[in-house]
Amino acid sequence: MQVSIESSTGLERQLKIGVPADRVESEVAQRLQKATKTVSIKGFRKGKVPLKVVKQQFGKGVRQEVVGEIVNSSFYEAIAQEKLQPVGQPRIDDIKDSEGQDLEFLAVFEVYPEITLADLGKVSITRPVTDLSESDLDKMIDVLRDQQATFEASDKPAVEGDQLNIDYVGTKGGEEFPGGKAEGQDLVLGSNSMIPGFEDALIGASAGDEKVLKLKFPKDYHAEELKGAKVEFAVVVNSVSSKQLPEMNDEFFKLYGVDAGGVEKFREDVQNNMERELRNAVRSKVKNRVMNELFDLNKVELPAVLVDNEITQLKQQMVQQFGGGQQIDLSMLPDDMFREKAERRASLGVIVSEIVKVEELTPNEESVRERINEIASTYEQPKEVVDYYYSQQQLLSSVEAVVLEDQVTELVLSKAKVVDETCSYEEAVKPDPEPGA
Repeated sequence: MQVSIESSTGLERQLKIGVPADRVESEVAQRLQKATKTVSIKGFRKGKVPLKVVKQQFGKGVRQEVVGEIVNSSFYEAIAQEKLQPVGQPRIDDIKDSEGQDLEFLAVFEVYPEITLADLGKVSITRPVTDLSESDLDKMIDVLRDQQATFEASDKPAVEGDQLNIDYVGTKGGEEFPGGKAEGQDLVLGSNSMIPGFEDALIGASAGDEKVLKLKFPKDYHAEELKGAKVEFAVVVNSVSSKQLPEMNDEFFKLYGVDAGGVEKFREDVQNNMERELRNAVRSKVKNRVMNELFDLNKVELPAVLVDNEITQLKQQMVQQFGGGQQIDLSMLPDDMFREKAERRASLGVIVSEIVKVEELTPNEESVRERINEIASTYEQPKEVVDYYYSQQQLLSSVEAVVLEDQVTELVLSKAKVVDETCSYEEAVKPDPEPGA
């Protein structure tokens, strides 16, 4: 087999590959000879069809099949010979196939970039450190009670946290504007679900009150015709309801899976969940900060196919998250909307892979099991979940990939400048803003 590099521009490679004619002819002949024993052709007994007849009937199809297979196999032989790492599948052009002559074709593809990793000692990371306090636990329980709160009609003037049922009509310059009218709408004061000033103006209102609110839309409001506009809302308060928090009793505890043990068991379960959330949040935050540093320190020339793959994945994630189960044509979403994030993800994929290769890292089996056990602990039958993960190679591989990223993170931290920063529980679990957001 002959291989020559026809072109090498950036990360694109064009290989001209020649396969000796006898390799193709030999394989075609073998398959046609085998077919004489199995094909059925009218006028001949099965197994007694002459080779010449089989070739006339099936020769073209068999040759196409053989050429397709040899093109595929010889491409991989060629890249192994030339020590190339292709990204994705090649584009095959200019196939020249004539009986008795060498098979020739051009394979066009991109290769992984060669990178020289920056000194990991240049990485600088701030690591959040916090302890879960009793007050943190009390705040979380207050949040859980608030989630189960009900509203009861009240004769008292409205205060923040109360729910009002209102009718309103919004006007701009004396004219109603689209989306500015509603009837029987529930509004919790302090929820910030209306434009600034709307909810504040209704504090102290009682059922039956009518108010005219003179307000101004924010300059960054999404509707162009209302940005910074002065408007009036005529509001009728139909009712005022005050928030009623549930009692800390067995009925409330059962809502969160605690059937016995009372308040002590409930607090214990909430604390365990908070500690798990804190552990995962800090781990994720530190990993993201490490990845941000690796991205900033290592500039990577990216194959277009890697970026395109990431764009497709980001589109699919958006459709799953916001598509509401609808079948949406991904091509309707513009690539440029996802390109910056896709390039970042592709770069980090190349960088992390290079670290794994240079450091000869493999997924730590104990860490993989710990991570699966951690996932399983949130289910009623943890052992069944663990067994399922180990029976599904795709699921197991996804956990191994995460563990491998964790090992890269730990490796970087072992060589980086790390500063521990004491912070509150709320600060620790709050994600960092995405780069470029």
